[in-house]
Amino acid sequence: MEARIEEWKTYLAKHAAIDGQDIDELEGHLRDQVDELRAAGLDEDEAFLVATKRIGNLNAVSREYAEVHSGRLWRNLVLADGVPGLNFSRELMAALLFAVAAAISIKLPALFGIGMEDDAGAWFYQRNITLFSLPFLGAFFIWKRELGFRGLQVLAIGILIAAVTMNVYPLEVSDSTAILAFIHLPLVFWFVIGVLYTGDWWQSQSRRMDFIRFSGEYAIYYVLIALGGAVLTAFTLGMFAFIDIDVEWLVQTWVIPCGAVGAVVIAAWLVEAKQAAIENMAPVLTRVFTPLFTILLMAFLITMSVTGKGFDLQREVLIGLDLMLVLVLGLVLYAVSSRDPAAPPGIFDLFQLLLVVAALLVDVLALLAIAGRISEMGFTPNRVAALGENLVLLVSLSGYAWLYLRFLRRQAGFTSLERWQTNYIPVYVIWALIVVVAFPPLFGFV
Repeated sequence: MEARIEEWKTYLAKHAAIDGQDIDELEGHLRDQVDELRAAGLDEDEAFLVATKRIGNLNAVSREYAEVHSGRLWRNLVLADGVPGLNFSRELMAALLFAVAAAISIKLPALFGIGMEDDAGAWFYQRNITLFSLPFLGAFFIWKRELGFRGLQVLAIGILIAAVTMNVYPLEVSDSTAILAFIHLPLVFWFVIGVLYTGDWWQSQSRRMDFIRFSGEYAIYYVLIALGGAVLTAFTLGMFAFIDIDVEWLVQTWVIPCGAVGAVVIAAWLVEAKQAAIENMAPVLTRVFTPLFTILLMAFLITMSVTGKGFDLQREVLIGLDLMLVLVLGLVLYAVSSRDPAAPPGIFDLFQLLLVVAALLVDVLALLAIAGRISEMGFTPNRVAALGENLVLLVSLSGYAWLYLRFLRRQAGFTSLERWQTNYIPVYVIWALIVVVAFPPLFGFV
């Protein structure tokens, strides 16, 4: 019983709106409930389960405390254990240290004469941007999850893949395989981050779902930080321009690159710190943009059928089309991960199905166009990459469409969608790894 209560308290402590005194009070209520239920004849396991249910949903409890103690909520996110003072929490200090380390790393090449101003230096930074940012996020999770040497091994494998492909391979900025590797490498490394985030990635489907939720929240927080940084940069340039001092060089070579890689860690800390303390933004945005993207894709398909125009399969068009489909898939992924599996089908689920079907039709049209171009003009790295990615998306979207249809017709539960989502994640990563590692030598580094 004591072990269960300690585990319950540990989970409760993650709710930033609740401090140590609140946890003690709730623990007292829990123990009183357990004693009453034991006296009524329930065994230990039953008493604990019923007592926790009586206290209520922890997220709801956290929101109630947040409404009463809104000022304390933000103090708890920053200060150590919610105690007033100037001592920052250990987790925030660790995040800041890893963020500073990332900022330092992106300036280290300058000591060896590799600057961002010339073309050769700019290409070096572009192809190694993953190494300047994501390894420090991985190190933060190794520290936080206490993964030790096992976590360092996983991170080292990711760093080795990134370092070899982007620096040992003879890649040039004009090569198609170089651009494809540059685009796909962050996805491969994000999978490494997922392994470190979950700690037991292959053993727990719920932890994989947690990482999908984290990824959605993370993307939003990073964009918000970037927007805030853009405003701050504009004000910096403007203020110094008032006194006729040019600080553009400082902004371009220090503020922007150091801030961009440092924010990679800070955004993760923000997501972790406010988790379950205040309402998540990603589910709300998903419900707003799902109908809008559904209307957009429907209008796009209708326009194509009326005008008879097909895709102009230039490289930029292929990349833009795949990014759009990936964005739609991201909306579906997060909608599935943030939905209550026990809730019955609703109107939003119908919109999800329409969005998936529309994206599936666009994907099929793109595949037909790509296949036609390959049959006419032969294989190139871009066409093969586009063909593979659209096939991967075709299978994924087809699975979603079929399972959503069965769910809406009440022929299957929502958990089947969740299993499809989590089990298919390695397929995305494997294809991205093939593009990063195999494509350059396969196509002669062109």
